[in-house]
Formats: sequence, C-alpha cells, structure tokens
Amino acid sequence: MTPQPLGPESLTWKYFGDWRGLLIGLWAGSMQNMHPGLGAGVEQHSRFFEERWQRLFRSLYPIGGVVYDGPRAHRTALEVRGYHDRIKGVDAKGRRYHALDPDTYYWAHATFFVSTILIADHFMGGIGEAEKRQLFDEHVRWWRMYDMSMRPVPASWEDFQRYWKHMCTEVLEDNRATRDVLDIRGLGKPPFLPWLPDALWRPAQRVIARNFVWLTIGLYDREIRDLLGFRWTERDARRHRRFGKLVDAAFKLVPHDRRYHPRARAGWRRERGELAADAPVVETPPRNLPPLSERGKPEHYAPNV
Repeated sequence: MTPQPLGPESLTWKYFGDWRGLLIGLWAGSMQNMHPGLGAGVEQHSRFFEERWQRLFRSLYPIGGVVYDGPRAHRTALEVRGYHDRIKGVDAKGRRYHALDPDTYYWAHATFFVSTILIADHFMGGIGEAEKRQLFDEHVRWWRMYDMSMRPVPASWEDFQRYWKHMCTEVLEDNRATRDVLDIRGLGKPPFLPWLPDALWRPAQRVIARNFVWLTIGLYDREIRDLLGFRWTERDARRHRRFGKLVDAAFKLVPHDRRYHPRARAGWRRERGELAADAPVVETPPRNLPPLSERGKPEHYAPNV
C-alpha cells in the first residue's frame, strides 16, 4: 500500500521547509556525521567538502520534496533512497557500513525530525509537548515514504527520547567527518553571491564562521558538547535565546510563502490551487548542480535544468 504523504495540516509542513532551517545546517550535518556508518560514508564517498554551498542548496530540493511533493512524495523518497545504494564499505576501524542499513538511514531521518523541533523551539517562538508528540507521529509517516524497515523506529515519543539519549551517549563518535563539517573557516562565497568582491567576503566569512559554530554549539545536547569538547555558559545561553527571539521577530515581517524554500513554497501553492496539482516539481537551479564529471552518477541529484 502506498504510504500517505504529509500535508499542509501537519506541523512538519509548517516547520521543516522554513528558511530558518539553514540556521541548523551545521547541527544537522555534524549530528549525522557523528554516526559511525554515516561518518565513514561521508569520508569515503562524499564530495561535500569540495562544494559545500552547492551540495547544501541542491539537497534541499529532493529532501524537502519527501515532505512537500504531495502524491508524488513517495516517488521522491524512493529517488532519495536510491542516491545511497552504492555508499558502502569498511571504515578505518574495520567495521562494515552501508548507507541503507536501516539503523544508519533512520539516524539521518531522526536528525531531520529533531531539526523541526529545534527550528520551532529556537527560532519560531517555541513549541509545547503536545506539538512535539504530533511531530513525532508525523515523522513516522514521513519515514514510511522511503519503504524502509520500521524496525529502528521507536514506538512512542517517550521511546524516541530514550533512543536519542542512547545515541548521544553510547553510539555517536567524534570523528574526522564531524570536525570537517564544523570547520568552515575557508568557506567560499555562496553561489548566489558571485558578484560579491573577495575583499568583502573574506572578513565577513570569518565572522560568519565563528558565530555559526557558536550558534550550533547552543543547539547540541549537553552530551554532544561534552563529547566534542565545547564549553557553554549561562551567558552563552542567554545570548542564544536573544538571537532566536530576534530571528523570530524578523521573520514575522516576511510574507508566508517567502519564508519557505522553493520546493516547499510550491507545495503550499499547489494546495491553495495556485499551481496545478500536476505542475512539474521545482528543481534546483543550474548554479547548484554538481560538477560535469559527477553528473549522471547514481549518487547525485542532478536534474536536467
């Protein structure tokens, strides 16, 4: 039976595709890479560090499509799953891994689910326990879109919290892939700012790198900060809360649809009848495509745009 996609009545639609999600990009990448199998796959197979901006922005399209593509979301999810078919091997400690191992794949999905809570809690005014339970139930429907085993999925919100704590304290590792994600000191200009002079980008980049890592540290569980050796004070926590309130206030001035990524925005427009239900899904613009030598490989989302 075809799984039932999430729709505009869901909290996941409200939170996941919001541009504020970019503020937790380092959190999501580092949390995923701390998983031994995921980190090994990134170290041995990924070109992420050669094209950080492009990889980030083009990935938002198919990943967001699993939530916002409506009746086509299941097909999108199978495409996303297919990008991981050949990501397997043996890590530096001799452990075999495969990106489609259900436990490994579910960990990545779990970070996407927790990201909805973090976006809402830190940058959208906060949410309560009932909303977190609803988001948990929705993340189960979301997971079903991939046609993966349900074995690793916790049975309840309480079980998920125990699962998350176990992962943070017993499974996740401080590894090279995690440290590489967090090291953005040499981050190049975003592809949508090619006109920005290097002389202006270099000092801005240093400020962005320092503050983006600080913002990420504030999103970690205490166990993760301890694992990675980061210090966090009450003063940091207060500054972090003030920044989140400022972001929330600023976004209240942004029109609803402009708060969302183009793939999510198209989903809202289809639901309101402003786009035909069968209108082509929105794909990444050419500036985000992988290098020519990589296009056509099954590991890459590279639409013909």
